[in-house]
Amino acid sequence: MEKRTTTSRSGRYLKIGIFQLVTLMCQAVTEEPRFAEPIPNVTVALGRDASLPCVVDHLGNYKVAWIHIDRQMILTIHRHVIARVPRFSVTHDNQKTWLLHVSSVQQEDRGYYMCQVNTNPMISQVGYLQVVVPPNIVDADSTPSSVAVRENQNLTLTCRANGFPTPKLSWRREDSQPISVDRRKKVSTFEGESLNLTRISRTEMGAYLCIASNGVPPSVSKRIIVDVEFSPMIWVPNQLVGAPSGTDVTLDCHTEAYPRAISYWVYQSVMLLPTQKYTTETSENSYRAHMKLTVRGLQSSDFGNYRCISKNSLGETEGSIRLYEIPMPSSPPKPTKVISGASKEERVSVNREGGVQSPPPSSRAPTASLPPPGPPAPRPPKPPVNGTPGAASSTGCRRIVKWTQPFLVATGIFMFLATP
Repeated sequence: MEKRTTTSRSGRYLKIGIFQLVTLMCQAVTEEPRFAEPIPNVTVALGRDASLPCVVDHLGNYKVAWIHIDRQMILTIHRHVIARVPRFSVTHDNQKTWLLHVSSVQQEDRGYYMCQVNTNPMISQVGYLQVVVPPNIVDADSTPSSVAVRENQNLTLTCRANGFPTPKLSWRREDSQPISVDRRKKVSTFEGESLNLTRISRTEMGAYLCIASNGVPPSVSKRIIVDVEFSPMIWVPNQLVGAPSGTDVTLDCHTEAYPRAISYWVYQSVMLLPTQKYTTETSENSYRAHMKLTVRGLQSSDFGNYRCISKNSLGETEGSIRLYEIPMPSSPPKPTKVISGASKEERVSVNREGGVQSPPPSSRAPTASLPPPGPPAPRPPKPPVNGTPGAASSTGCRRIVKWTQPFLVATGIFMFLATP
């Protein structure tokens, strides 16, 4: 009896051992779920779509859940969406990847997301969703789009922007001119929310651009027009102008003023209007203007004092130009060419065209009358050249030498007979 009982107990223990061995072998063959790779940090621009992957190996019959840690919100469990936010959804690729989709991402979606598997104990991993926001200039906290200031006063331009990351603000002039910073230095670009313009001058008038950027496209800018107001000023290039009668003349005045000035011409206390006699022209560029007055067919009554006048709401100024008469230039005399070494009879006048003209009869030398018949009078010998009597000159010039007494007597007789 005791032997049978001992045998029965031994068989029962054997079965239990075999069962435990089989269980251990099954557990050894079946692996627990584990994460195959970490959840990446995802960066997405505001309004775009984003997806967070959770990759699990050997999930088996376990479930995957997504949780938004910052808002302490359960988003999905397995294939079901728990959160009442239609922008969240989940997909499974029938293998091991579970994707959490966030459409039209908003700023409140930024934060940490947990992927959790309901094992015992629970396993989980965390990823971060970064939502970047393009810069946006806040007009309510910035200087208006147009501002006016009197010359030599101080002006501060302010520009504020929001976005993520925090935008950087820079200033530059639209015409690419440098910006005067504290009247001590000039820069092409200034960094900061506020731009201080000290003792502003008219040359600093124009459009200023505030540019906000944070690396998220697109960058944005705000255009601020700065008007510098001052009373008119006039510069006259020529205060004294001369012209002959019967001609046309143009008078010039340069003006600077802001607000834009009213400019006109006055002669003898009368405003000059455009007529056939007078033509007025004004060309403007920013705060500068160029005034022109053309007077046609000058007469004696047109000579005198002309005034160019410029006025705006801040003041009035004028410039004066005196127009005087000058004689009409005469034609220049014809040049005369004298041949060196020639006598008066051999001189000729040369006109402008280069032609040769004979001298007028009144300028010709008198012609000697013939002497009465008789022995011919002795002719004076030719003056010597280089001290030698009778030698001809090869240079076209005659040299004065001292004649001997016989030569002087013969010359006197010849002159007496040749006189009429």
